[in-house]
Amino acid sequence: MPTTELNTDVVLGVAIPSRNARGRIARLGPVVDSILASHNYPPVIEKLLAEAVTLTALLGALLKEPQGQLTLQAQTEGGVIDLMVCDYLGGELRGYVRHDPDKVAGLSETPILQELFGKGYLAITFDQPLANERYQGIVPLEGKSLAEAAQSYFGQSEQIPSLVRLAAEKRDGNWSAGGLLLQHLPEGEEGRERLHTRLDHPDWPHVAILGGSVKPDELTDPALPLDDLIWRLFHEEEEIRTLDAHNLARGCRCDPDYVRSVIARFPEEERRDMVGDDGFIRVDCAFCSTSFPIAPDEVG
Repeated sequence: MPTTELNTDVVLGVAIPSRNARGRIARLGPVVDSILASHNYPPVIEKLLAEAVTLTALLGALLKEPQGQLTLQAQTEGGVIDLMVCDYLGGELRGYVRHDPDKVAGLSETPILQELFGKGYLAITFDQPLANERYQGIVPLEGKSLAEAAQSYFGQSEQIPSLVRLAAEKRDGNWSAGGLLLQHLPEGEEGRERLHTRLDHPDWPHVAILGGSVKPDELTDPALPLDDLIWRLFHEEEEIRTLDAHNLARGCRCDPDYVRSVIARFPEEERRDMVGDDGFIRVDCAFCSTSFPIAPDEVG
């Protein structure tokens, strides 16, 4: 992929062989704007969802199958947010947040995770249908940021030393979000069994210090190509490899035909109970804020 295409709406694979490290770096712009345009979130919720969608892109790019799906879900109680869902499928992203508008007004300007979510957990699900593999890890929503919660996920659920950095900001009225995920793998081998991973490997602190030096404005700067940013961070290493790059797009998989097929699975009596005063069965998509009016005889 040419350098000119590595600025935004893309996720890039990275490897540092001499340090047994690999990772992903991503930046999103129009994709985030497109996802947020379907909603009318306050700025603090927009920023959170921009970071969450970026994290979803980083994690989704780890899938080996093109048909694989990554779902990130935060379910909570007692906070401003009670549900956040994002997913990745074939480079397409979507996401939404269910929140209490009245509680948003009481937030600080830069709220920590507990202020946003209260008590809750982060669930990350990897689905790979061809291999018939489905794996889910769940960790408490702890730490100051979504990036810290994601690091806890890898440390607790995966037993893999990891670094996660996320940033999002509005630039000239448009959102730009970026993220970096770095992981230590013994001997640099992908797919290595987790029991061989050493959490105290001497190479890892070096990688974590260099990766952790990335600045938020570097992650979000659409004028800075991602491969240039990786070189800026790790140029003293003997070898840096940029691997696969994937373009990212907004994608909501709801459509009238799919909605009809779902409704048709319900018994006829239940379908009758779904009909509203206007004579239609209405189904709303939380991801794209679209309402589908379905005539009962279309699914009879």
